[in-house]
Parts: sequence; C-alpha cells; structure tokens
Amino acid sequence: QVTCVELVEAYVERIREVNPLINAVVKDRFEEALQEARQVDELLSEGPGDEYLEEKFPLLGVPITVKEAFALHGMPNTSGLVSRRNVIATSDAAVVSRLKQAGAIPLGVTNCSELCMWYESSNRVYGRTNNPYDLQRIVGGSSAGGEGGVLAAACSVVGVGSDIGGSIRMPAFFNGVFGHKPTTGVVPNDGQFPNARGVRTSFLCTGPMCRYAEDLEPTLRVMAGPGVNKLKLNEKVSLEKIKFHCMDHDGGSVFVSPVDKEILEAQRKVVERLEGELGVQVQRVAIPQMKYSFQIWSAMMSSKDSDGQDAQRFTDLLGDHGKPVWPLWELLKWLVGMSSHTLPAIALGLTEKLMRLSPGGNARLVSMGKSLREEMEALLGPDGVLLYPSHPTLAPKHHSPICMPFNFAYTAIFNVLGLPVTQCPLGLSREGLPLGIQLVAASYNDHLTLAVARYLEKAFGGWVVPGEA
Repeated sequence: QVTCVELVEAYVERIREVNPLINAVVKDRFEEALQEARQVDELLSEGPGDEYLEEKFPLLGVPITVKEAFALHGMPNTSGLVSRRNVIATSDAAVVSRLKQAGAIPLGVTNCSELCMWYESSNRVYGRTNNPYDLQRIVGGSSAGGEGGVLAAACSVVGVGSDIGGSIRMPAFFNGVFGHKPTTGVVPNDGQFPNARGVRTSFLCTGPMCRYAEDLEPTLRVMAGPGVNKLKLNEKVSLEKIKFHCMDHDGGSVFVSPVDKEILEAQRKVVERLEGELGVQVQRVAIPQMKYSFQIWSAMMSSKDSDGQDAQRFTDLLGDHGKPVWPLWELLKWLVGMSSHTLPAIALGLTEKLMRLSPGGNARLVSMGKSLREEMEALLGPDGVLLYPSHPTLAPKHHSPICMPFNFAYTAIFNVLGLPVTQCPLGLSREGLPLGIQLVAASYNDHLTLAVARYLEKAFGGWVVPGEA
C-alpha cells in the first residue's frame, strides 16, 4: 500500500519537523536513504516471492537511526569529543553492517554524551538533546540519548544503542520506548568508539531500541547474527508459568535518590495486572547487596581482567591518543569557559583517580558482585523474571543529574551481572513524563523478558505520542 520511498520521505519530513526542537539527529544521510528506498521499490517490483524476501531481507526498507558512537559509513564518529570533530567513518560497525544487509535504511546518526559516559546527552560538538515530552528535560544516556529522543518523537522505527551502565535502558525509560540489553557476549560490539577493553568487554552490550515491543526480537535476531542461537528466541513462552519476582527499590543506598512514588505506583499496577490476569503469584524479594549497586559497578568496571590487564582509563580516552588530560587542570579551565570537555566528563576523570586509591575496598566489592551474580542466577533460574525500577526518578531537568550522579546504578548493576534486561514503558505520569519498568531474566533467557514486554505493551498501551496524552 505504501512504497518504500513514500515511507522514507515521511520519516525524513518528520525529522525535519521536530529535530530543530529536540536536536537528536546530528547528521543525516537523507539523499542516500532515498536512493536506497528507490532500490527497495525496484526489488519489490521485480517480484521475487515474499517468503524469499522475508528470509533474505527481514528488515527490508525499515528506516533506522544509529547512535553517533557507532561507525556508519560516511557519517561522523566523534562520540562528542571535540578532538575527533573531523573523524568520518570509512566502514560500518558490525551490527550496522548486519542491519543494512537485512535491508534496513539508516536515516542518520544521533547524539550522545561525551565519550558515552554520562547520562545527559550533551557535548561540545553537537550541543544538547531535549526530551520530546518536555524540552526542559533530558533524554538520558549515556550513549543512546539521541536514539531515545528520535524514537519517542516518531522519527525512526528502530535504534541502534549500546549499554555499559544503562545507555540503552535509561534513554528508553526517559523517552517512553522499549530498549533491550541482551545477555552479555551475544551481539558484537565491534566498530564503536570508545569500545570496551579488558574486563569491560564482558559488561558492554549492543542492542535494539524500538517504539513497539514486537520489533525488539526481529531486530535482535539480525544484530546477533549466528550468536542468536545462544538465545532461546524460538521457544514458546507461557506467561502463566513464569516465576515473577519484584523489588521496589535497591534497599536505600545513600548515593541514590529514593524511588519516585509514581514509579512505585506503576510497578504496583504491573504486579496487580500479572496476578489478576495471569493468576501468577509475584514474589516480593529483598537482596541486600543491591544497596551497593553503584559501588559494585564502579569496582568491577575498574578491576583487572583475567590476564591482569588494568581497565582502560577514562582520562586516556578523553585524550584520544593525543596529549594526556589532567582532570583538575580541565576543571580550572572549565570554570573560566576554556575547556573543550563537559563538566560531567571532567568529574568522571576526577572520580576515577579517587577510585584507584582504595584497591582493598575494590577487591571486596568485586567479590560481592560475583556472589550477587550467583544469587541472581539462582533466584531467576530457567523461568524467572524480576520486576525492578528502570531509574529512581522520572526524566530529570537539564543539568540536574550532576546533583545525583549515581542514579544510573539502577540499570548499571545488571551490566556487571551480565543479565538480559528489557525496559518497558508504562504510560505517562501526571506531569506527562514516561513511566517504565525493567524486566530482568537469567543469562540467555532474553525470550522471557521480551515476551513479558509484549504482554505489558498490550496491558498498559506502550509508547504514547508526545503531546497527545
């Protein structure tokens, strides 16, 4: 009924309409996208069978966007770092290549925080991205904030994100869309900057972001390639047989905000719906170590790998093979408006130096993280799903995350535990801001969280068009 050219033109028009307000797409490739759409229409007019096309090109003609930290041929690949302002990708990242081979059409690249390491998508190269539900609020990050905003504003069908502390799930939560962090080690991370090294390779995950829950699985299949066989996506899920567990909060960490009442209320409604409609018993659990989520994540992120290699330092990444960056000096320069780095990046560099002063404490926290992973795997088993807040607050106002910098611990803990997690929207708050929940399963049980997300989308309405609440 609709040609691929008409479809791509509609998305291009939508981006041109809303991007001046949200600043999510930082570089477009509209001409190339329309040319690729014409090629799709030609292929369809030649009339190869639908089954052949569906098997060979499962995402044929689907408009997508890619966070700028991933290499997309001909597009900038700065990760918001001023010293990389002139870097243009000469190839495609592994997942981008797979999506293109499956027939997807990239429309452009989207904004992220400086070096993908802060949960407000703002940098000195592209400026700040605004939340489509309230332009005075953040889209989240650390990396896929632009993706969250672009999807929420209906400028794209599928987004490519990656997640080492919540970079898929936080923007998905703040912008009322779906985001999936797969089981660690299934989807390749190659072709993004900065990429994980050492111990961090087992925490970084690349995954899909979408407006509709049903789009997560086909996109994940393409992204995973041969690795998809490790996941049980072909297994039929009986929701009534899932063992549901629920935690309202992390137990009261001093570093993290208390969970907002409306988020708790939304989670309570999910429990009531599951128990009322599916006849399941949702088990309330308390896991004391979750209170130390931020400390565990930080310690594990900075620990040595199995070969005794130190984790890559953030300050080295800031220098990007150039002159070393001294955080204290950059802070002084920032105070007089002369630093090319953002304040959160400078603060992270300072925090990193402090973390290295306590190796004994870090070792205890790494050990705590390993025991927490075992406890979680045992709790969830082959048929368990945990309900847990995606973030303690609704989308904050611009700049305010600097006052509560560790709130991302609610997502970050699952990176170091290696578990699959789906962020699922649950309608809007009284102020018109997105609500949501994390669905967590044991390793390689991504099929469970994806199935529950599809159910909750039907039950609570899923994505809501901004401005139409």
